[in-house]
Amino acid sequence: MGHWSIGELLVHDNNPEVSQVISLGNICLLDTAQFSGCGWVLMDSGGNIQLMGTRNFTRRESALHSEVEALRWAMENMLQHSKCQSFGTDCKELIAMIKDPQA
Repeated sequence: MGHWSIGELLVHDNNPEVSQVISLGNICLLDTAQFSGCGWVLMDSGGNIQLMGTRNFTRRESALHSEVEALRWAMENMLQHSKCQSFGTDCKELIAMIKDPQA
């Protein structure tokens, strides 16, 4: 199993083709849909859903732009509703961008 830890961004990946994220403690998961929608789920350490949200937004220039918008929105929600500071994503491009913003 691959594992990346970037500050508080935590991602687990079983297969390069099919990414999966698992919960370790409280974690806010996010993902985007093809048509400018996104959602997040806040789960406790037992995998029980505590909060969830979905949102539509104006279509972004690329899938990566949508992933960045989804992460920003999930972070804003966690600031309002939770003390969660761990975020998981299956977007390898977003992870690479956070690791090296100059790239």
